[in-house]
Amino acid sequence: MRHIAIISALVVALSACTTTVASTSPGLEPIPGSITYGGQPRTRLTKAPIGSPVHHQFRNEFGQRVEELYIIQPDRSLKLVSRHVYRGWPFGDD
Repeated sequence: MRHIAIISALVVALSACTTTVASTSPGLEPIPGSITYGGQPRTRLTKAPIGSPVHHQFRNEFGQRVEELYIIQPDRSLKLVSRHVYRGWPFGDD
């Protein structure tokens, strides 16, 4: 009986962990911590092929892990195409 109570508590605790994924919408704007927040970076990725993906991870103001995907454009700028915000345990790693 004790094992059932422990398993039930774990199920309830794990069900509180969710992952929110922002779609690849054209209106996706940079947030604080994004590579392109405040404008394009001064340095250009000159050796990377056009269309290459650039992955970027950081923590937002709430301490949540954020993963962003950029694509290198023909003018060597970066285009933000997707963002994943992981909302899990409030204390510690996701």
